[in-house]
Amino acid sequence: MKSNCSLILVLSLLFLSLSATARLAGWTAIQNINDVHVKEIADFAVTEHNKQSGEKLKLENVIKGESQVVSGTNYRIVLTANDGNTAKNYTAVVFEKPWQHYKNLTSFKPLLL
Repeated sequence: MKSNCSLILVLSLLFLSLSATARLAGWTAIQNINDVHVKEIADFAVTEHNKQSGEKLKLENVIKGESQVVSGTNYRIVLTANDGNTAKNYTAVVFEKPWQHYKNLTSFKPLLL
């Protein structure tokens, strides 16, 4: 009987640990897309894309976003940017380690409808 209780305890702890890990690795919706930091991430994404592509996009607004905690934070942002003639929606992914003052544009793609 005691070994059954011990087994149940160990399995319960393992389940709780796996549940916490799954939550940390999953994407979570950003509740306040008007947050200053979210705008900074979107601005960074557009600026870095422009440097890499030679385009001259201007950020218009952030539509929605998600974050994912890893060894830093991934931000997946859907934004509208304008090339001077046409506004289009894009999905940008930025990886950030704020304690190291590090940001990297992982991807920047037109949003296909």
